[in-house]
Amino acid sequence: MKALNHDSDTVLEMRNITKIYSNGFVANNDITFSVRRGEIHGLMGENGAGKTTLMKVLFGLEKPEKGQIILNGQEVHIDNPLQALEYGIGMVHQHFMLVGSLTVAENMVLGLEPKNGLLFDYKRAVRETEEISRRFNLPIDANAIVNDISVGMKQRLEILKILYRGAKILLLDEPTAVLTPQETTELFKQLKHLRDQGYTIVFISHKLGEVKELCDRITVLRRGEVVGTADIDDVTELDISRMMVGKDVDLNIEKEEAKPGKTILRVRNLNYTNLFGKKALNNLSFDLRQGEILGVAGVEGNGQTELSEILSGLLVPDSGEVRIKGEPINNMSIRDIRLTNTSLIHEDRMIYGASADQTIVENIIADRYFQKGYNSKGFLNKKYNYDNTRELIKEYQIACDGPEARISTLSGGNIQKVVAAREFSSQPELLIVSQPTRGIDVGAAELIRQKMISLRDRHRTAILLFSADLTELLTMSDGIIVLYNGEIVAYFPDVKRINEEILGKYMLGLEKQSPEEIGGVVHEN
Repeated sequence: MKALNHDSDTVLEMRNITKIYSNGFVANNDITFSVRRGEIHGLMGENGAGKTTLMKVLFGLEKPEKGQIILNGQEVHIDNPLQALEYGIGMVHQHFMLVGSLTVAENMVLGLEPKNGLLFDYKRAVRETEEISRRFNLPIDANAIVNDISVGMKQRLEILKILYRGAKILLLDEPTAVLTPQETTELFKQLKHLRDQGYTIVFISHKLGEVKELCDRITVLRRGEVVGTADIDDVTELDISRMMVGKDVDLNIEKEEAKPGKTILRVRNLNYTNLFGKKALNNLSFDLRQGEILGVAGVEGNGQTELSEILSGLLVPDSGEVRIKGEPINNMSIRDIRLTNTSLIHEDRMIYGASADQTIVENIIADRYFQKGYNSKGFLNKKYNYDNTRELIKEYQIACDGPEARISTLSGGNIQKVVAAREFSSQPELLIVSQPTRGIDVGAAELIRQKMISLRDRHRTAILLFSADLTELLTMSDGIIVLYNGEIVAYFPDVKRINEEILGKYMLGLEKQSPEEIGGVVHEN
């Protein structure tokens, strides 16, 4: 290691980092970034700005073309995540890296299993889990099966795992994406406690309010370069969004009062048991009407995924009935459901939303290649398809090299725009949308939300919106149902009367409405 000029307060520096991918895309262009010991530093930027790549370089998942990493004044070379952990750098990924069938203690020591002779010493694993839990004041049940603990507890376990492995610098990627307000508040207390103990935290988030509440400083990236670094008290949310996007962004969604029409989606007494034998949906009934956005709130794992996949034909219910425009869909294929003029944005855009190895034009026509115009006498109409895709690229502001660009070359936000462009451009009568803006920047989120409002108002689309972002639900929805343990525990026909804290209580099962109140979501028309 080589000693370099160093500010004593600075624990980590990344100097002149440049990363160019094989397709010529410059993800990081001469980026210099530093964090101080004992601070929470927000890293922000639009999708494709270079945040993830920069953290991958720091965690040893990517090799830069040039640049230096300086840790405590010494240059270090990090070639893989194990080396990063040896240097005290740990990362909590946006999607949990846990084995659901194992206990908390087994997940904690995975890869570092204590032994009693040749055998795994489970009692010691439990003891060490309880010790580190007490040390950091992060209580957790060492013997609980991970599948049975809450999302907030899974997040806590992920943080404890990297602390157990000796991390002093914590890289957190969108850590609140699936948490309730109460769980987010608790997480922030924990992170501030760690900061006060001298730990350094890099906090990646697209939620401006969270960054303002939690962080001491922020660094904003745009198009692979640093726009600036600022003390959090010196900038407003509008300042941050302007730095990220390069222009003013309207953080408020303006929409007229809904004018619901006839019932488009009717769900009655829906039941579904998942692969683990858990009742994921329990006697669910509700209606969704033309020209209405019905939000679905719930902590992850309370039936939202199963409901959206039954409605789109990916799962078959145990019992109950779903009708779209009066037609039962229980025995319909996925294509048949789509041909009722139903569109779907799945929560997992890379498994169900897009094909990474295919081009943008191929992804755009995936649901319509057999239709007139896109297809002529059994052959694809290349000119029509390419012209149509170019128009959608322009309309949805997709940053790419054109219709033939492969999905794998795009950032997460631009992939989401491709999915939205395909699903919205068919002008559906029913739109099922899951996590439409999860992990994307304010500019992309604004565009997608405005397009949804336009569908509701101009095309009278009935929209079922699943979102872990409660601000998004409260802003976009005309009414909200809350799922807990596969049941509707609350229905709010007027979202102006509620806030995130009220929603959170129902999401955690602390409160439940009467059957009469919940029954208001069924419309016999």
